[in-house]
Amino acid sequence: MNLPYARDGRVIVVGVDGSPHGDAALRWALTTGTHPGDAIRAILVRPRDTLLPGTSFAIQPHGRRPERDYSLADHVAALRATIDNAPQVETTTVHGEPATELVTASADADLLVIGAHHAGAIGDLVLGSVARDCVRYSRCPVVVITEEAAHRLAPVVS
Repeated sequence: MNLPYARDGRVIVVGVDGSPHGDAALRWALTTGTHPGDAIRAILVRPRDTLLPGTSFAIQPHGRRPERDYSLADHVAALRATIDNAPQVETTTVHGEPATELVTASADADLLVIGAHHAGAIGDLVLGSVARDCVRYSRCPVVVITEEAAHRLAPVVS
């Protein structure tokens, strides 16, 4: 994936999904993780809508996940507006398996930033499957914004 501007600094890929964890990952990249000249790519991965074999009515094992009226560009712009001197962000939406798509998107990146979603007591002991696979297979360093870090990085409401 080529950037539309010259690469003076690092390329930082951020997994964004509209969740507080994804927002915290993007906020970290925009404030803490960047230096002048860095390029940020926000990636939203949507699941593929595939039919199960044998019937045309069986869509996804748990039913079809409807597309929300979610605009990644609008969401990123709103979050950038809350940060002074936030760098520009290139937004991309892809369809596929989240860990695979994020690792692929970060193949030529210098850093991958993701939010970790925990599910219950077991989730407190290990990373979620997407975070675990990104850490395991990424060819660049990975920053994982945990539940506690997401809470700390949440915007202060006055």
